[in-house]
Amino acid sequence: MTQHLSSRALLAAGAVLLLAGCGPTEQPAPEPQAPVTQQSELLAACQDTEALAEVAEHSCTHAEYGPFESITAAPFGGPSFVDVSVEHTAYNVKLPAITFKKWTLGYAGSLIFTPEESTEYAFLTSAYRALRVVNAATHEEVGLECRYTIPREVCGALRTAVTADLEGGVDYRLDFAAVVPQSDSFLLVIEETAHEGHSGE
Repeated sequence: MTQHLSSRALLAAGAVLLLAGCGPTEQPAPEPQAPVTQQSELLAACQDTEALAEVAEHSCTHAEYGPFESITAAPFGGPSFVDVSVEHTAYNVKLPAITFKKWTLGYAGSLIFTPEESTEYAFLTSAYRALRVVNAATHEEVGLECRYTIPREVCGALRTAVTADLEGGVDYRLDFAAVVPQSDSFLLVIEETAHEGHSGE
């Protein structure tokens, strides 16, 4: 039994390090320290920064004024029923610790997002976080498009955005990870990048 728990804890810790990378996750490093996944650490910078700046500016309203919802992500590696599909909502996310005996090995958790429409979405966070998007039914990893570092003059409450093309009505698992305890909480806003009428929301 102890060996089984030890194996699970080490496997989970390895997943955190693979997902989160080898250093602090507060800000994106210009060059990743190690190849992690094809996901968020290896993403190219987004080219359409004008459109993403508009998305970030709209999302900033929610990041600063709400509505807010505080949630704890489901433990990494298990089923997740923690839903973040409500539009125009800023989620205060807390990642569960991965522990073994007296040691904390990292922080990781999963959320469920079900988009209403088939389009590109931006996952905007208050600090750099490793992210992996997985089809909850097929367990296939979704290819992320690019990363946008949000300028302070656009929004002081959000730091980065990662984009992905998703299908409407499909449940996606969002895996987030962090290595240090200061990074186990963050703000998350999910927004359509092609959504019209941002300023009118």
